[in-house]
Amino acid sequence: MSTTLTAHSTQQAPTPEAPRKLGVALGALTSLFFMWGFITCLNDILIPYLKGAFSLSYTQAMLIQFCFFGAYFVVSVPAGRLVANIGYQRGIVAGLGVAALGCLLFYPAAAVEQYSLFLIALFVLAAGVTILQVSANPYVSILGAPETASSRLTMTQAFNSLGTTVAPFFGGLLLFSTTGDHSAADASAVKVPYLILAAMLLMLAVIFAKLRLPVIHHEKVAKGSETPLTRYPHLILGAIGIFLYVGAEVSIGSFLVSFLAQENIAGLTEAQAAHYIAYYWGGAMVGRFIGAVVMQRIDAGKVLAFNGVMVMVLICIAVVNNGSIAMWALLAVGLFNSIMFPTIFSLAIKGLGKDASRGSGLLCLAIVGGAIVPLLQGVVADSAGLQLSFILPAMCYVFISHFGLVGSRAGEVNNETR
Repeated sequence: MSTTLTAHSTQQAPTPEAPRKLGVALGALTSLFFMWGFITCLNDILIPYLKGAFSLSYTQAMLIQFCFFGAYFVVSVPAGRLVANIGYQRGIVAGLGVAALGCLLFYPAAAVEQYSLFLIALFVLAAGVTILQVSANPYVSILGAPETASSRLTMTQAFNSLGTTVAPFFGGLLLFSTTGDHSAADASAVKVPYLILAAMLLMLAVIFAKLRLPVIHHEKVAKGSETPLTRYPHLILGAIGIFLYVGAEVSIGSFLVSFLAQENIAGLTEAQAAHYIAYYWGGAMVGRFIGAVVMQRIDAGKVLAFNGVMVMVLICIAVVNNGSIAMWALLAVGLFNSIMFPTIFSLAIKGLGKDASRGSGLLCLAIVGGAIVPLLQGVVADSAGLQLSFILPAMCYVFISHFGLVGSRAGEVNNETR
């Protein structure tokens, strides 16, 4: 599937006072990475909560991630067109507004206790986050030297992981505070958390509307003159990598509470398990800070391949063992997941130049993997058992390691000849 946008971005040469201005811009953008990490990780707590409240199977519960990440597939192309026409900063403000609307829709969904309305609210919320992704990811990559784009995006993504580390405590406290698990849950407890999120998102929208950020000019081009994205093989392979990585990461996070609650693993209540998820996402946060430094010295593709192999080993340990060994092996996956999304993203759009905005739209389309892979793992979990089902996300990392070593370099010859 191809994406066609009506504009592309061009980077302006930095002025002498640019470093301070760029620093302010990157500082402000970290708040966005924090917020969408926080929102996305709340789904990991919402899944077991609504699974109990509505007596859902694993497959039915994974419709939460299907609707949330399915929005990326539906909204990414129009979001790319929107950002190309109104600019990165206004795109950020629009994304925050739509995400706030999605949070507000949780209140009527909880009032009438309809699972389908929760899924609609999640779709709208994710649509706003998609606009933020399409705006902020390429903006961070463009704001600075191309050779340090991976490091820069990894550093801002570290604050995304800070959001995912804090979210389990927030969600677990508010959703499981009275029962300890979902057995006596109803849908009403989600009202307060998502009203708080709506207020925070609206406040950020006002702040970003008033900030003076560096302007990346968008140059209009005729549709017929656009370079086909298939001319960038590393971009296409990167999109597959994003699909599999997001799918695997979301699958693991979605099933972690249920995995840790199993008697042969840790036998935790869901309130306790929700707090342990912070170790998973906290590892990702630490790994991103480490990765931002490491990739200043070591090739980003090699770091990506190494981390992919380590994740495969850890998941296999979790599948064939019980008790604390299985628990900590799966939680340790977060540390090695840390640098994958920003590294795949920056390697995939490397050398695209004027087509970076369109390439970003394609990569955000690929985030639909977060809708597909968890749903498939839910089917496997219902039929073959939860622990064995983790083999499915483990298989995704085979391609990711290949992309780091080989696929990310597929476009180098083409780039040299253009």
